[in-house]
Amino acid sequence: LNLRCSKVGNPPVYDNVIFPWVAEIEREWPLIRAELDKVLERQSELPAFQAIAADVRTITQDNHWKTFILLGFGVRSERNIARCPETWRIVQKIPGLKTAMFSIFEAGKHLPAHRGPYNGVLRLHLPLIVPPHGPHELAIRVDGRICHWREGEALVFDDAYEHEAWNRTAHTRVVLFVDFAKPLRFPANLVNWLLMNLAVFTPFVREGMDAHKEWEKRFYDDGEALRKG
Repeated sequence: LNLRCSKVGNPPVYDNVIFPWVAEIEREWPLIRAELDKVLERQSELPAFQAIAADVRTITQDNHWKTFILLGFGVRSERNIARCPETWRIVQKIPGLKTAMFSIFEAGKHLPAHRGPYNGVLRLHLPLIVPPHGPHELAIRVDGRICHWREGEALVFDDAYEHEAWNRTAHTRVVLFVDFAKPLRFPANLVNWLLMNLAVFTPFVREGMDAHKEWEKRFYDDGEALRKG
């Protein structure tokens, strides 16, 4: 249904001009980068992705893919948002916003080929830190296309296609990672809205929310203790 009713076609990787708001996001990327730099002052304390999202445990088990979540499946992290107010203001420009986070690929990280579970969303990467690299050291493959991140230049793709990503450099790569509702015609848009709003009640999302709340409490309580100390 989503394939038949797509307003933007179904390519693995999209031309950014299809989404007029992308240019607005790109223009403000230095503000996002400035907030990211403050977050990375405590990089070692950020959670591994699979500690928050149980569904990715089949593709990552180490601690080299970290995350800092502002919004997950429509659920806000108020304390993280307060830490990154400009980033939050900027991502509000994205129609159908469902998830927004910093995705932190540390040195040597490789995500094997996999597919997203649902084709009712599209994904945006806004590269914020891209270390110097050779042509084969740092990239993402979506279907048969290899894409290279460039700071401040957005990449929009459909994660329902097989994709993999790697960082073979000695440094960290960070993108702003966003999922947004795929533009669809009726009746798919209505079904999509319903499914995504019901997702928050599924066990794996509830588990992730609980895990994030536990991490959030440790992170901010420890930070407060350090300031007082």
